Amino acid sequence: MEMSPFPHLAIPAADRLAGLVPDAGHLQHMPSHIYVLCGDYGRTVDSNAQAMRADAKYRENENGARFYTLYIAHNIHFKAYGASFSGQGEAALAAADALVEVLPESLLRVESPPMADWLEGFVPIRAHVLIRFGRWDAILAEPMPADPALYSATTATLHYARGIAYAATGEVTAAERERELFTAALARVPESRTVFNNTCRDILTVAGQMLDGEIAYRRGDYDEAFAALRRSIELDDALPYDEPWGWMQPTRHAYGALLLEQGLYAEAELAYRADLGFDSTLSRACQHPGNVWSLHGYHECLLAAGKAEEAALISQQLELAGARADVPVESSCFCRGAALAASGECCP
Repeated sequence: MEMSPFPHLAIPAADRLAGLVPDAGHLQHMPSHIYVLCGDYGRTVDSNAQAMRADAKYRENENGARFYTLYIAHNIHFKAYGASFSGQGEAALAAADALVEVLPESLLRVESPPMADWLEGFVPIRAHVLIRFGRWDAILAEPMPADPALYSATTATLHYARGIAYAATGEVTAAERERELFTAALARVPESRTVFNNTCRDILTVAGQMLDGEIAYRRGDYDEAFAALRRSIELDDALPYDEPWGWMQPTRHAYGALLLEQGLYAEAELAYRADLGFDSTLSRACQHPGNVWSLHGYHECLLAAGKAEEAALISQQLELAGARADVPVESSCFCRGAALAASGECCP
């Protein structure tokens, strides 16, 4: 049902499954595949929090490199996604930290089965969460891995994150330097390194275009910037289907935010409509209905277009979507206005 046009029909079954086998972590998690597709990010977080509690019991009794560790990571990863989509920064960061805890270096060094290829790609989820919530200083304070060969995807992702942080705050030269380091690090990521259905190299290719777009934007090369961001959207859309989706923060969120910063409301509206599933741009399984970030952007577009009645309807959805947020949601991406905020000027 989750890949069908009507995943909501499975909500009753998902509700029945929740709690049916309390100590089976992955069964506790499974309803969240339906909840996340229906835009119920609160229950997505709750399902995976329950799964994490069950998995903690399992880990008390089972040590060493086991295949189920991949599912432990998957459950935590899913919680980070649900929390991110609903603006719950602390819950998302706590999940990202939990991922690092369950994937120690000793486990990643196990060669048979190849644990690094299966699991290392989950380690840099923390960097994506920090970008989602605009924690630029925290990104720049993150230590680089001591072993960049073992942590190849992590190293590349951190250079990407640092580049985004520098670009967002107007440090273009530093961002360009990180872009060079990212390119070199990406070349060292093995093709065998994956996060479920996607290779880390394919995921990081999206990052490269995102970074190019953010850097070009800060240089004032808006045509180049938006062209790069549109390429990132194409790459994001083309990733093999996965849940959670291969790219952590929908590329349309940054694209729409920067379009709005330039007053390009019509183009931004199209981006948000696609992300929310208000048109047929994306397959049903690749839409993110009811997420607070796109709802905010879409609401702003409607107001700018004078569509007061539509804006009033979306306003109610926006209030509900943001009820659990622990950060002020003032844009679909914290990259908007970040450079002005860092310089102490008034943000648009």
